[in-house]
Amino acid sequence: MGRALTVVFVNRFFHPDHSATSRILSGIAFGLAANGMKVHVVTSRQRYEDAAAALPATETVDGVTVHRVWTTRFGRAGLPGRVVDYLTFHLFATLKLLNLLAPDDVVVAMTDPPLISVWAALAAKLRRAHLVNWQQDVFPEVAGELGFRALAGAWAWLIRAGRDWSLRTAVANVALGERMAERLRRLVPTGALRVQVIQNYADGSRIRAIDPAQSTLRTAWGLGNKFVVGYSGNMGRAHEFDTIIAACVRLKAEPGIAFVFIGSGQQRARLEDAVETHRLDNVQLKPYVADAQLTDSLGACDVHLVSLLPALEGLIVPSKFYGVAAAGRPTIYVGDPAGEIPILLARHNIGTTVRSGDEEGLVAAVLELKQNQERCRTMGTRARRVFEAEWDMAVALDAWRKVIEDAAMARRTVR
Repeated sequence: MGRALTVVFVNRFFHPDHSATSRILSGIAFGLAANGMKVHVVTSRQRYEDAAAALPATETVDGVTVHRVWTTRFGRAGLPGRVVDYLTFHLFATLKLLNLLAPDDVVVAMTDPPLISVWAALAAKLRRAHLVNWQQDVFPEVAGELGFRALAGAWAWLIRAGRDWSLRTAVANVALGERMAERLRRLVPTGALRVQVIQNYADGSRIRAIDPAQSTLRTAWGLGNKFVVGYSGNMGRAHEFDTIIAACVRLKAEPGIAFVFIGSGQQRARLEDAVETHRLDNVQLKPYVADAQLTDSLGACDVHLVSLLPALEGLIVPSKFYGVAAAGRPTIYVGDPAGEIPILLARHNIGTTVRSGDEEGLVAAVLELKQNQERCRTMGTRARRVFEAEWDMAVALDAWRKVIEDAAMARRTVR
């Protein structure tokens, strides 16, 4: 009797961390384990918001064996320290993979930290395992678009060469959307590059659609009968906040409208400064909530904002959109109207898109939904229905099971 199919995921964060990639990975890992697959996760001992977290080095959680390797703990405060954290994770995660992997195992490398796929590819080659790349973003192109000049010149050439080798080595490369898949195919122009799309997801059994009046947080936050515009999740460099802040300022005297920003990230400080500078009594800033409160927090809002810098289309797909759809809420997207999420909003009529920089358009979109709340609710109901058919965790889990099973059967081809 042969060995059970074994999959090893690699990502810097995992349960109980609440960051986006952690939540996405955790759901798939636990689901595969519940369906009989042997699942390991190689991760760090940190949390996204707590570099000093003392998570156990090894434990089994819901059938998943978790290996948390040692890293430095400089955290996210400064770029040099973060790079050292990345490098130490690269080193010790690679050593752990070399120890764990056996012939015909499948290793799935996510993209945190950047370039971990290169070392996962090397470990897979040495141990005769099969590599799958799970592209949550496309590095170093994302860094280039965000202005990190340290990655220019010879460094950029070397980084791209390693990244492209890991893409060619993999038996599958999973992109989050069609524009990302197209970008990967252009980056490595070979017909043999295996790219397929599996969109991110939310867990529809944990995030339910509720009436706003049922939200205890809506009451606790004093939102009452206001029309509430929410933003939930990471507030990072990739997200477009200029237009959103300008709209908050324009709408501060509009009665009955409130903005609630839930989460954290590099741009949260900008929001805090804007609230103080412009005396935005219509804006509330809240910390991340626990997974068990997502139905309540997402349901506290009538509509949600999702944003992305236009230059990053095809490099990133905002995962917060799927939680919004699970909560039965429409989306106002701020970014490129031809982007991945805007195409879905238009196709299913579950939201609207405002071009980046069009603060008047965003103000108009908010006012239109406030004045026509039946249309807002109808789009939200439709969003939940589409979510159940296309973006629920069960859909993603089936797709990932097939990718891993196919990868385990694949004949490895390294170029």
